[in-house]
Amino acid sequence: MSSTLTQKVVVGRRIIHDHAARKAKLPGIITRVYDDGGFRIRLDGDRHTFPVPPKFVDRVTFLDEVTEVPALPMGRFHPTVNELEGEWEGVSVCTVSEDGDLVLLTTDKEKAKAAATAYFRWAGIDLDYVNFDRLKLVWAVFEWEPEDADTDWTVRWDAAEGDAQAIRLYFLPA
Repeated sequence: MSSTLTQKVVVGRRIIHDHAARKAKLPGIITRVYDDGGFRIRLDGDRHTFPVPPKFVDRVTFLDEVTEVPALPMGRFHPTVNELEGEWEGVSVCTVSEDGDLVLLTTDKEKAKAAATAYFRWAGIDLDYVNFDRLKLVWAVFEWEPEDADTDWTVRWDAAEGDAQAIRLYFLPA
């Protein structure tokens, strides 16, 4: 690695990332630097960071601006479709476990079932193995995780009506 590159790879440096998956050049900031020359970046408007290994440094354009890394929001929040996996039948949907537990952001049972059905078909899951009798209306809270956590957020099921940021939604355990 050249000394010029080393000087450019500093926490707080603004960058432009040539994001292959999004097929776009997106602005962001370096949030962490590793000893091997790799680093983590957070794209503007995103909450999570991701690594840039040394072999992919060529996908980053280093800008002159170096600034403080903005703090991430913490605490409870109401998720949007952008924080979840997507929308099916007009309902925001997300799996929340390795087993495939499903969160459906609606209080309408028929809409929840229609969204789950559409999601499972999209995911290639055989509906014969889905027990819709387990679909239940619950209170939940979503909470942001720290930046270095494995996930951006978590959902807690110990919420009750009246709790700060509590949401009524349907839950379908796997």
